Amino acid sequence: MIDLTTRRSIRLYDPNVKISKAEMTKIINDTMRAPSSMNMQPTRFFIVESAEAKAKLVAVLHGNQSQLETSSAMICMMTDMDKFEFAQTIYNKAVKADLMPEEVRDRQLRNIANLADDLTDSAVERTGILDGGIIAMQLMHVARSYGYDTCPIGGFKHELLAEALGLDPKRYRPILIISIGKKAEDGYPSVRLDIDDVTTWL
Repeated sequence: MIDLTTRRSIRLYDPNVKISKAEMTKIINDTMRAPSSMNMQPTRFFIVESAEAKAKLVAVLHGNQSQLETSSAMICMMTDMDKFEFAQTIYNKAVKADLMPEEVRDRQLRNIANLADDLTDSAVERTGILDGGIIAMQLMHVARSYGYDTCPIGGFKHELLAEALGLDPKRYRPILIISIGKKAEDGYPSVRLDIDDVTTWL
């Protein structure tokens, strides 16, 4: 069993190790078990692995060139502003799998339809970023279970990422970029605040 407290951010990877599409698919599939608000699963993963695709990120990143150059891939995580379009698909799958009665599905879909009409773009994006943070941590732990390491990257030009990848910036809003690969260094140890600094008992 992997000790979750020993995870470190890796900035230098073995450039000769590439993660196959089949294995990356398994990693993303396991990652998708993370929870999300109303189970809308709004996070989209754009796997940037070819040299041509990585070149598109050069102007987007603030540094982090070693991760870009040596990682097996840079996983660009975006939240889908049109996530509610998938509500019926998600709940129909739940009904088909005998995980949800039809009447519950129908009630949930009505609730979502009413809710979606009242939500602002900023509210949809804010929830998507929260969901994205949860799934990002899941991705980093899942990667370690497959023998890979990661580094979460928030220092990039968020306003440029969607267009750099050829995406609609109104629909896809950036969350994080996560580098992934076989580590070529152990990374740096770090400290954490004491429990008393971050916890209040009421």
